[in-house]
Amino acid sequence: MSEIRRLAIFCGSNPGVRPDYVAAARSLGRLLAQRGIGVVYGGSNVGLMAALADAMADELGDVIGVIPRMLVDREVANTTLSDLRIVDSMHQRKAMMAELADGFIALPGGIGTLEEFFETWTWAQLGMHAKPCGLLNVAGYFDPLLDFLDHAVAERFVRDVHRAMVVVESDSAALLARFESYEPPRVVKWINAGTI
Repeated sequence: MSEIRRLAIFCGSNPGVRPDYVAAARSLGRLLAQRGIGVVYGGSNVGLMAALADAMADELGDVIGVIPRMLVDREVANTTLSDLRIVDSMHQRKAMMAELADGFIALPGGIGTLEEFFETWTWAQLGMHAKPCGLLNVAGYFDPLLDFLDHAVAERFVRDVHRAMVVVESDSAALLARFESYEPPRVVKWINAGTI
């Protein structure tokens, strides 16, 4: 069983085309705040990132923003946060978010969201952490990605045990419930040809 005190949330710096995406970010923020679970996120004041942080703030939730200085210089930092941590690089941002979090959730987003999620999932695959990694599959956004991951398993580039690490739900409460009961699978701690 995982004790969830704070989650890292990866999500778009754009709102997306469907109102469902913003609604889901707000709903997740409210749910986490009401459950006393903090959030660490990318520290931006735009897109789904802003919707999540604003919903947390409305419920007096604990929010930490982590943002690289180059994005602060572009005036996209959420300066209303009481805890905004400015770092020197994207690498430092991801490392700090991972250190502060007890699990990782990706909402719909673009290249950055996917990159952040895949890196934390890779770390889990390598046995570097045993924290849950989940996708909030709003309006079927991640369906094509999930089909691709299943294809990668069928083609033997991803192992079943590693594919099973990705927790997927379309409902925030259901995803959180699975996180709270998460039992990490046994993983290979070191890798040689054919074991990934």
